[in-house]
Amino acid sequence: MSTAATTPGASAPIPEFKQVMGHPRPLWMLFMTEFWERFAFYGIRWALVLYIVQQFYDGSGTGEAPANRIYGAYLALVYAAAIFGGYVADRILGYQRSILLGAVVMSAGLFMIAWPDETIFKVGLATVIAGNGLFKPNISAMVGKLYATGDERRDSGFTLFYMGINLGAMFAPLLTGWIAENMFGGTPELPTYKVVFMTAGVGMLISLVWFWFGRRQLAGIGRPPEGDGGKHKVLYVLLAAIVAIPVFYFLLAIDAGNLQWILTAMFLALCAMILVEGFREGPVARNRAIAMLIIFTFNVLFWCFFEQAGSSFNFLADKIVDREMFGWIFPVGWFQSVNSLAIITLAPIVAWTWIKMGRHNPSIPRKFGLGIIFNGLAFLLLMAALSGMVNDAGKIPFWTLFMVYVIQSVGELCLSPIGLSMTTKLAPVKLVGFAMGGWFLSTGIGNNLSGIFASHVSGAEGMTVASAHAGYTSGFIYLMVGGVLLFLIAPLIQKLMHGVK
Repeated sequence: MSTAATTPGASAPIPEFKQVMGHPRPLWMLFMTEFWERFAFYGIRWALVLYIVQQFYDGSGTGEAPANRIYGAYLALVYAAAIFGGYVADRILGYQRSILLGAVVMSAGLFMIAWPDETIFKVGLATVIAGNGLFKPNISAMVGKLYATGDERRDSGFTLFYMGINLGAMFAPLLTGWIAENMFGGTPELPTYKVVFMTAGVGMLISLVWFWFGRRQLAGIGRPPEGDGGKHKVLYVLLAAIVAIPVFYFLLAIDAGNLQWILTAMFLALCAMILVEGFREGPVARNRAIAMLIIFTFNVLFWCFFEQAGSSFNFLADKIVDREMFGWIFPVGWFQSVNSLAIITLAPIVAWTWIKMGRHNPSIPRKFGLGIIFNGLAFLLLMAALSGMVNDAGKIPFWTLFMVYVIQSVGELCLSPIGLSMTTKLAPVKLVGFAMGGWFLSTGIGNNLSGIFASHVSGAEGMTVASAHAGYTSGFIYLMVGGVLLFLIAPLIQKLMHGVK
């Protein structure tokens, strides 16, 4: 039996956990906690823009552009809030208490958005943002704390954790989509979106209870030091979260372009703080921090176009995709499950491919470049469908959008699970949670841009074949240029990583 491993800079050795299927037992508890949180998150993701148009714009196409911008801003702030959540866990509350408090706040917000009032709806979204900021970066960082820095199982552990994310994301649209169209008076023409939000709230409560009882398995990992005034700090952080809610509400209400400037300033400040800490730790830590921040920048590009899934792709599915199959209409929300189903199916194949390639296995930067290029190929398929496969009813074949999600999923597998692991390896030791927040902030910036981009795709009067074709063509160009550029500069970035693979 090996001795307890120590993470550099950590205050205590990593306990010798009972191993389950080759990994520390707490990984599986975190897996299910994240499953239910992602069930809640993705349970509302597909319905938000459709609900906004139906509830607050009487179903008019003029509501698509503002709905897309609100959706993009909401996602951006969800991820931007992760910076503060990571900092709170690193310096104030500890990871376990941050996760529990975040789950409580997020649950409250999910139930609030079910109330059919636009102001309460936005306050609910702001509450979800505050809660998710405390929860999301810290549950991911906890996975990294189960393994020593040199433990070869770390990447596979993150991959398994990522499967939990995708299982929750797959089941949520299937269940909530069916409920919306078949229960409580819902029909395919007029779904009951409010029930979707309440179902998501229940899922978040399950996540809270699961972690509350399962955290004993962590053997103290993620808890603040004894006598650190933890209970009082929980109250202070809760009050800070409550104060943050009107701030997030204001940011949701302002123009998306102005929000982009704010997010960019936050990102630059984060880069400066990480670089300062990197310089303090020495040249290797400094170079690794620089490499991480370069990849963060390209991460923005990927998510700007990947996140059309919750915005413009929903309107595309609703208005321009032929969803009739043997007399049955495929629900719009079910398209959201294609991505997760593809991830679950293809993840083992992609992982096997990396292993099979051996020493020819692409570096982390080149995998990111491949991810962006695959995203671009998905937009190429949409360009082809919208230019040459439109039928007399003005609709494109069902399989085209289905395959867009599959192709994007291949790109995601090249990028996202590796990004989580990369951040824990490249970040300065004292700012791992903060750097994880930076990873999510870069994702958030991409998400806000996705809403701005989607509003252009829809135009002033709602999406048409012409507006979709023009928008997705520009998306293809941006992605291919960015992906090829990253592929070319990958050797320089890899050199800055000093052996991290």
